Amino acid sequence: MLQSRALVIALILLLSTTLPEVQSKSIFEKDRRDLLAIPEAIASYFYEAVNKVYPKVSQFLLDTVQSPTVIAARQRLAKEANKVSIMFEQLVEKIKNLWYIRILGY
Repeated sequence: MLQSRALVIALILLLSTTLPEVQSKSIFEKDRRDLLAIPEAIASYFYEAVNKVYPKVSQFLLDTVQSPTVIAARQRLAKEANKVSIMFEQLVEKIKNLWYIRILGY
């Protein structure tokens, strides 16, 4: 039982989600930089599947996800993912500018 709880907590930390956020966000928004959208959607589907079969386990998942430790870890991960996303967008812009100026001669 302890191993399964540890596995569930590790899975939650890996997917790093809170249920209200999953349901309110669209994965395919064009201007969205959130790299955690797909893991959040997977976690939401996982929660719904567990809730149908084992409601007590789903309540444990919900309580675990809403714990301060998980929330802090998720916020930290989201902050770092946002930084990486911004840096990647800047890199793409530099590559595009380099392509247009050096290769195409615009």
